[in-house]
Amino acid sequence: MEKPVTVPDILLAKNGRKLTMLTASDACLGRIVDQAGADMILVGDSLAMVALGQPDTLGVGLETMLLLTRAVASSVSRALVIGDMPFLSYQPSDEMAVISAGRFLAEGRASAVKVEGGARMLPRIRAMINADIPVMGHIGLTPQSMARMGGFKVQAKTAETARILIGDAQALAEAGCFAIVLEGIPGEVAGLVTEACPVPTIGIGAGPHCDGQVLVVQDVLGLFERFMPKFVKRYANLAETAREALAAFKADVESGTFPGPEHTFHLKEEEKTKLEKK
Repeated sequence: MEKPVTVPDILLAKNGRKLTMLTASDACLGRIVDQAGADMILVGDSLAMVALGQPDTLGVGLETMLLLTRAVASSVSRALVIGDMPFLSYQPSDEMAVISAGRFLAEGRASAVKVEGGARMLPRIRAMINADIPVMGHIGLTPQSMARMGGFKVQAKTAETARILIGDAQALAEAGCFAIVLEGIPGEVAGLVTEACPVPTIGIGAGPHCDGQVLVVQDVLGLFERFMPKFVKRYANLAETAREALAAFKADVESGTFPGPEHTFHLKEEEKTKLEKK
């Protein structure tokens, strides 16, 4: 068995090998992603959309995230499991941030948490790190801020906003974040952030210049069909494969070929005889 990936391992990957991170929202997917060799597994609040059918990430609460994080962590032996802190689980106060993040480690069995927001989130991030809770930052397109941003829109499209983003990344690194997700920004800006930032950057819709990449596993596998962002590459079409398999099951049931003798439990002959005599 390979040695489990740790936070120091992620830090050491800066300017080295490319890091891979995928999401997972249950034990089955967690096990598959872990066995595929991902360095990190994010139990992302994107599950609100891909697993729970919500229109955005705002509707998933802390208790649900803790439950699903524990489910994923139970199936993982190598990858670093990161719990995504949902909307309003950390924004109101430092105390709430520390308690919520601590629950991800103690109850969810994650090894770190992810928090959205740049410099304005520094007090919360410092409080969590001071409590010995590893924190991954997340800047650029931050889905929990979609109301303020006016939807899922590419960020840092001007020189001024790009400079602000670079400053945010540096501030998060100085505060102690071990890695930073860059979402929905031009590739050139992500390259500048990566160059200026002393900790690994993990891109999603941020081009090829980051230290690693993350995608939602349901997008990668072709399970989520409601829409496909520009930055997604599908590596399979499992939704179609699943439909074909389930249609075959339906046909077998209707024709009477399932369940067959090999799928059926049987009485021992002596018990069958006793039953028939009665």
